Amino acid sequence: MIALLFLFFLALGAGVLSGVVGTGSSLIMLPVLVTLYGPRIAVPVMAIASLFGNIGRVIAWWHEIRWRPVFAYSLAGVPAAVLGAHTLLTISPATVDVFLAAFFLAMIPLRRLIRRSNLHLNLWHMSLAGAIVGFLTGFVLSTGPLSVPVFTGYGMSGGAFLGSEAASAILLYAGKLGTFGVSGVLVPSVIARGLAIGIALLAGSMIAKRLVQRLQMHTFELLIDVVLVAGAAGMILSLK
Repeated sequence: MIALLFLFFLALGAGVLSGVVGTGSSLIMLPVLVTLYGPRIAVPVMAIASLFGNIGRVIAWWHEIRWRPVFAYSLAGVPAAVLGAHTLLTISPATVDVFLAAFFLAMIPLRRLIRRSNLHLNLWHMSLAGAIVGFLTGFVLSTGPLSVPVFTGYGMSGGAFLGSEAASAILLYAGKLGTFGVSGVLVPSVIARGLAIGIALLAGSMIAKRLVQRLQMHTFELLIDVVLVAGAAGMILSLK
């Protein structure tokens, strides 16, 4: 019971962070969940929790969501996430983690280059990115930072970015959870823990709306860079 209360309040803080920058909750929660329950339980628990956290961001920014890029991203991303989830137990994520770490770090200067060059991703680019990130979402523990440069590269920021990225993540996680459900992974104890953490993430996402509205653009961009660095570090540290 004490452990669950600790996870709830930790998830509340993680929800505020992800509600501000669009990602980060998995980077905070997964190491703790793996330590407490092991990776086989931690992965589906975090998938359930992330679903609720993204629902919170969708509710908070519903009127600013840009649905065309969301659907372009998700139409390819959902089946790719299902495929990725099926390969979770047969492909080691270690090599992928190395490439993801390098990608996260490369995205820091690349995002600035794209912005200064006035280059923007189009719907076809979003669909291709959705397929890649969707597949990785299926079997890599956390690809949240990977979607950040995709949606910001389309020209989104603030509430439009937060809501649109969350809406697409809901669809991708739904595909992943569906695969887990068919495989019998979603036992009652996993569902209960995922719901407890997910409610905290949802609440944190709602609280974060006021913070986002007060953020200046350069602060928002800096926070995204911090999360990308943390994502790269997390991928490297997860290697065994």
